[in-house]
Amino acid sequence: MRIPLSNIAHGRSGDKGDTSNIGIIAYDERHFPILVREVTPDRVKEHFGSLIEGHVERFELPNLGALNFLCFGALGGGGTLSLRIDAQGKTMAAGLLGMEIEVDERELTD
Repeated sequence: MRIPLSNIAHGRSGDKGDTSNIGIIAYDERHFPILVREVTPDRVKEHFGSLIEGHVERFELPNLGALNFLCFGALGGGGTLSLRIDAQGKTMAAGLLGMEIEVDERELTD
């Protein structure tokens, strides 16, 4: 079944220049393998489309149940150079949490 990522995780995001930094954290450690499987760099780039001009790197933090993404060329120059409404990428985590992921119902139950 398909569910929004926000059903199993929350997130934070910010910036370093023109690079958006997005952290996605599982609410329950049992769901971390779902994040690893479903939230890939390619899917993140595809989800944001032309907003990310560069590549996406993913870092796994299993003891935190989290993934961290660096999205290069995602902020229109970043900070004071950007003409985007969200020049610091503060809303990108919320945007990513809307991405639909595929899960087996059994993965969500005890």
